[in-house]
Amino acid sequence: MIQELKKIEKLLFGTTLSQISNLIEDEEAKEYFGYNFQIEKLNFKFRKAKITPKKMGQFVTVWKRNSQKETEPFNESDNFDFYIIVTEENENYGFFLFPKNELIKRQILTTISKEGKRGFRVYPNWTKTENKQAAKTQIWQTRYFLDFTNEYNENQKRLSEIINSHYS
Repeated sequence: MIQELKKIEKLLFGTTLSQISNLIEDEEAKEYFGYNFQIEKLNFKFRKAKITPKKMGQFVTVWKRNSQKETEPFNESDNFDFYIIVTEENENYGFFLFPKNELIKRQILTTISKEGKRGFRVYPNWTKTENKQAAKTQIWQTRYFLDFTNEYNENQKRLSEIINSHYS
């Protein structure tokens, strides 16, 4: 298992008996350390976001290849419950734990009524946004961000809230 996933497993579930299982590398997302896995009965997609030279925030892909070998956004019917996106910059480290329903709401996943996105930017809490759209995006994303830069006891509580929101 790659170092990033071991770190996530420890941070997420270090106090429980849960472990990552059914780990499958996503061949199309190697550049973003793409993996799919399960923890208990929940299905996760995992990526590591990239810092890009010209824009604030970090970029991550959210696509797959269809039967015609063309790229297309993930779909609301795809088999996952959460999308984990790790972000790292200098001494800062954290990750977003986006519930599938939030990605549908934000039109990142394809639905019957609208095509989703093949990639998007994430804005960790340490990023200083420079425009209104980025600031607006950072506000909704902050609800799903867990900052592990320093010991942060709120993370376990927030993690439980995010996971439990999946069931409500």
